[in-house]
Formats: sequence, C-alpha cells, structure tokens
Amino acid sequence: MEMDYEVCIQRTLDYIEENLQNRITLEELAELACFSPFHYHRVFQFLVGESVMDYVRKRRLSHAAKRLLQSDDKVIDIAFDLGFHYHESFNRAFKKQYGRSPREYRHASVHPVSLHQRTYLNMNRYTGGMNMEMKIIKKPAFHIIGYDLNTRNTDGQNNLDIPKFWQNYIQNKLGEKIPNPLNRNQELGLCTEYNTTTGEFVYMIGMEVEKGTPAPEGMSYRSFQEMEYAVFTTPKASEENFVQSIQQTWVEIFSNWFPDSGYEHNGKLEFELYDERCYGDENKQIDIYIPLVKKAEKVK
Repeated sequence: MEMDYEVCIQRTLDYIEENLQNRITLEELAELACFSPFHYHRVFQFLVGESVMDYVRKRRLSHAAKRLLQSDDKVIDIAFDLGFHYHESFNRAFKKQYGRSPREYRHASVHPVSLHQRTYLNMNRYTGGMNMEMKIIKKPAFHIIGYDLNTRNTDGQNNLDIPKFWQNYIQNKLGEKIPNPLNRNQELGLCTEYNTTTGEFVYMIGMEVEKGTPAPEGMSYRSFQEMEYAVFTTPKASEENFVQSIQQTWVEIFSNWFPDSGYEHNGKLEFELYDERCYGDENKQIDIYIPLVKKAEKVK
C-alpha cells in the first residue's frame, strides 16, 4: 500500500511546532510518522532539506529571537520555555545561529539575519518521472579498506566536506595505496556509523578487499554482513550535469520509490559505486546501494 510520505512528515512538522517548549526526540517523531527512526531521519532530510534535530533547534531559536524583540521576558525565561535547560547552552546556541548573544540581539538596531521559517510541505511537488534503473539484489558480506572522513549533515556541512575529500583523494592518487583491491576500477563512497541526534556520520572512500586484509596506517578496514539492497543506476549525464543527476536520483528514491515499495532503509550504511562508467565526459553513471528491510519486519 502506498504511503503518503509528505503527509507523514507534515504531521511531525506540525507536532514540532506545537511542542517547541517540550523535550522532542527523534524516536517519538519517527513513531508519529510510522517510520523506523533511521528511515524517518533520511526521509525528513530529503523532503525538508535539513536534518530533524537541526530543524528543531533552528525553530526553537527562531521563536526565541521573536520573543526577544516582541516582549520584555527575561532571557532565562525564554530559554527555559523553549526547552533549553541551561542558560549557557542557550546563549551558545543562539550566538552560533545569529552571530550575537541574546541580549545583544535584543538591543541591536539592525537584525540582518532572517529567521528560520516553519516548513510546510508542498503535497504535489513530487511527480516522479526520472529515468533511473533499479534492481533488488542480495549482496554477500564484503570488506573494504579506505579513508575516513568524520562529518555531519548539520547546516549542509557534509556537502562541503565530501567533495573536498574526494578532490584530495583523486589529486593525491590515494586509491593507489589501497592494498590488493578486488577490483582496482571500483571505488565506493560509503556512509556509515550515523548518529541521528547529532547528524554526525563517517564517510569512507575505499575499495573492496579480501576479508582480513590489514589496513595500512592512515586507512581503516570495515566489514559488512550480507544484506538485501535496492540498487539504483543514475541516468546518463554529462560531466557538467553529473553531480546534479546523482542528487536528483537520491531525492527520487526517497520521495517516489520508497513510499510504495513496502521497504525501509535499514540504517546500517549506504554507498555509491563508481567504476569505468564515470571515466569519460559524457554518459556518466554510478550505482547507489541502499540496504533494505521490509516495513512489516521493522523492530519497534
């Protein structure tokens, strides 16, 4: 049965707005959306454009900023009303968001930073139609050696960090240092070890190796068990449109494929596979691997 993901996520957006003064956890929001926590985290990110808890934090700070300007309430009362248990943590978060302390913000003559707006999803914006290929496979256990990047999806930090990471990997020919890869022409860009509360995760560039291959200094070794994956092949694209093609495929997967698939993301990892299809300037493609779990099998 098809699920209307926009309706599920909008329900949680409304709940967030009504409960900014209360403790809000990702787990309770996921339950409200009828998703597993990790799947909710990924769907929210694609439909809203930022991570769940980052959105909650920004909405709280936006409410605080309005109250600072529109009332004479004490800063400490505003902080407590919006779920900040410590005056100092509120001050730090506010200054990071708006570049000045709450008191400075209240008394400033100019407020150049626009407030973070409440999100309302457009229920008709996803019409589908991308020409991507998809198959479901069972991939045996595999082992990878490569390079780690610790990043986070807060404020789009990962969108800055990961391209730089790839640039460094390519320019310094770091792939040549990976010992005895099973396929020298296949590189994986892999996301794992997610922390859905902080938005932190590990991004790894590497290659598949035999089980137990020692990782040289400066690299890491990881193993992943046999899992079922949905494998999506991006549409052929020119060099100029390649990154956009990949990003559009990710959006299509979460907004149009998952809702009526009967599956959820299982939360262990996800990766992009780059091979000979990437080498030219035209008709470039990659495969996106997302591990699946049947929705009925979700552990509550």
